[in-house]
Amino acid sequence: MRLSSMHLKTLREVPAEAEIPSHILLLRAGMIRKLVSGVYGFMPLGWRTIRKIEDIIRQEMDDAGGQEIHMSAVQPAELWQESGRWFDYGPELWRLKDRNGRDFCLGPTHEEIFTDIVRNDISSYRQLPQNLYQIQTKYRDEARPRFGLMRSREFIMKDSYSFDRDQAGLDESYDLMYKTYEKIFRRCGLDCRPVEADTGAIGGSNSHEFTALSEVGESEIAYCESCSMAATTERAETADALPENEDMLVMEEVCTPGTKTIEEVADFLGIEKKKTIKALLFTVYDNEGKEKEYAVAFIRGDRELNMIKLINALDIPEHLIEFADEEKMGHVTGCVGGFTGPTKLHDCRIIVDSELPGLRNLCAGACRKDHHLINVNYGRDYEGDIVTDIKLIKENDPCPVCGDPVRIVRGIEVGQVFKLGTKYSERMGAFYKDEDMKSHPVVMGCYGIGVTRTMAAVVEQHHDRNGIIWPMSVAPYHAVIVVVRTEDSEQTAAGEKLYEQLCSRGIEVLLDDRKERPGVKFKDADLLGIPVRITIGRRIKEGIVEYKLRRDPDNEEINIEEAADRTVSIVEKEK
Repeated sequence: MRLSSMHLKTLREVPAEAEIPSHILLLRAGMIRKLVSGVYGFMPLGWRTIRKIEDIIRQEMDDAGGQEIHMSAVQPAELWQESGRWFDYGPELWRLKDRNGRDFCLGPTHEEIFTDIVRNDISSYRQLPQNLYQIQTKYRDEARPRFGLMRSREFIMKDSYSFDRDQAGLDESYDLMYKTYEKIFRRCGLDCRPVEADTGAIGGSNSHEFTALSEVGESEIAYCESCSMAATTERAETADALPENEDMLVMEEVCTPGTKTIEEVADFLGIEKKKTIKALLFTVYDNEGKEKEYAVAFIRGDRELNMIKLINALDIPEHLIEFADEEKMGHVTGCVGGFTGPTKLHDCRIIVDSELPGLRNLCAGACRKDHHLINVNYGRDYEGDIVTDIKLIKENDPCPVCGDPVRIVRGIEVGQVFKLGTKYSERMGAFYKDEDMKSHPVVMGCYGIGVTRTMAAVVEQHHDRNGIIWPMSVAPYHAVIVVVRTEDSEQTAAGEKLYEQLCSRGIEVLLDDRKERPGVKFKDADLLGIPVRITIGRRIKEGIVEYKLRRDPDNEEINIEEAADRTVSIVEKEK
């Protein structure tokens, strides 16, 4: 492709709305185009990279036995109502009505659609197992779209679904997809770490998230260097403090004026924060948005609450809980903002973190303004309706498996795999008959890859201050030939000849034949991130060109024939 004919507009200035490297560079390189907040289109170079990522996915999915189909993004509400997710999915589900008032949604995912296919088409064990997949546009009405392709309202995703006879079959399908994902992300040039993850709105019994390590990632990963423990912080278990053996002292109420925070009360009483109990107050709603109940979560004062663990403990969707109005809640439950403790509450659910029952003589709010209780002990002074791990794991916490310090890194979620089991098949009636004509629910797995997010993650891991550095496998073009002076007939002729030679040998080439200053051409070549750059300048009279790999700092002058051969060799090796 000749750049003089290409629709390309690069930017020298950083776009005002862009905050992270991938967003900045993809906009500056003219590879994506913003329509509205959270909605992006793809320009010629960006679309070529998207298609290459899709091709890698197709090749590996087909090799693993997947069968590609394509379903509509517009889904009838009836299917989502059958599965129970029409309300559970929350405000991110993009709902709409047709002219007749019938409810639909723009699909954020396709569990219901694929389950509907199977329940209509599969009736016998002889038809199992199967794996169906698609690569398609998805929609989620994000409240705060940000970071370009990282958190957008419209995105491209590969989603696949396995259908098996039993759990053993699901385990095999899950392991196969797990290994397939490792191959896909490796071929895309990503440094990716699979970790245990929460199943979220998709549901199921088990899940792994494939996370591309990056400082700008929204996912946090807890891992142990001494054992195999690795999980998102949402999912990671947190080791409880060792139980204390000290005798229970008499509970007393003390005056603590103006001490609403853990830090203030600990300083006032001269105790460590870990000897206090922190209270967090919530309102829980039903599917119609009406207040259902109040809930109070109690954790050790120096801990942070893990909201995902709390939501899972309450068995509710994430969008049906929010921090409570303390005054309004106080009239019903007896809580007092900044001074709430577990001993005098009523008419609310009490969720106690699993380590509190083993601790002794703690300080908690007295449910009375400017007062706290000391020597509060679980079992004697209070109990919980639910006792479970609801604390957030932090850097240097003991590993829940081996006890060594935990490390925390950030990453970008590019894929996730789920063991759905029979959640959808039982609710939607997807059954098959075995050899004895007995009916069983189909056992399902679900496997997603964010195609557009993968593109952004590649840029996050492969860039420098000058621009993108595409891995060969997903680069929009393999090589760029820069003609320094297009008015020089000898340089132009050599550029054209080399361009034709490389194209005939299967190399995807950009020929920069624009009437631009050399500095502009070099800056654009770096910004676009094309892996190989061959510059034809004044030494072409001697048959010499400048050869440079985008990922390397240095260039060298070599014979033009050698430059062609090297380019073919490295492309064949790395693409």
